[in-house]
Amino acid sequence: MTQNLVLIMLGCAVLRISAFSTTYLNYVKPGFRPFLIGAGAVLMILGVAGLIQAWRPGKDSPGAEAHGGSPEYGQGRERVRHLQGHEHGHDHAHGGPRVAWLMCLPVFAIFMIAPPALGSFAAARSETPPPRDQALTAFTPLSGDGPVDMPIGEFIGRAWDDDSRSLTGRAVRLTGFVVPSKKKGQWYVTRMQIACCAADAFPLKVAVKGIQAPPPDTWVEVTGTWIPQTFGKMPNGVVYPQLSGTDLMKVDTPDEPYE
Repeated sequence: MTQNLVLIMLGCAVLRISAFSTTYLNYVKPGFRPFLIGAGAVLMILGVAGLIQAWRPGKDSPGAEAHGGSPEYGQGRERVRHLQGHEHGHDHAHGGPRVAWLMCLPVFAIFMIAPPALGSFAAARSETPPPRDQALTAFTPLSGDGPVDMPIGEFIGRAWDDDSRSLTGRAVRLTGFVVPSKKKGQWYVTRMQIACCAADAFPLKVAVKGIQAPPPDTWVEVTGTWIPQTFGKMPNGVVYPQLSGTDLMKVDTPDEPYE
């Protein structure tokens, strides 16, 4: 019964974060929602089916009357009962492996703690920028006169790979969380990007200058203009594109924190 109850709790936990909230977006991409709902439903069905089977009363064995009430049959039944009782006590003496209770930890973590999306701690651990897709060399022209809302990944792509330098002189607005910088006078507006889940996440960073840094992990919308690089060839080491900030506004954590 305990094993089936653990299955039901696991199923409830998966359904809670996927079917009845958007918490699952802290761990996987939106396209995985149907699979999570299906997995949670299967776990609950298996657990309920196991409980029903465990609660179902067993059928009694035929009585001694069916065998003529012979003393030999009665003695045989008593011997079987003794052996079964010994095996039952043997099972209870050893029990299941205690380490199996660790399966309950993810359930309690989701119900009681609900770990958030990756933030500044994870982003600060990685100092290697992701490889740029060299095939993406054509970018659509930026339209309009006001600040352009732009994903951080697109800003990085335009800053390094756009031969037309479409960011020159254009005000853009980036949304991300704050990561401190070791260099004085700048900080990073950051967004984590994932391929499928948080386990393969890597940070997309843009160095912001001209605006005082808010506390780490604060979600902000920062408006500014691109600072063109002055070097002709990409130097060795880690280099992030830079933004001259003109305006900053704190915002709530988006439902989908990853790009």
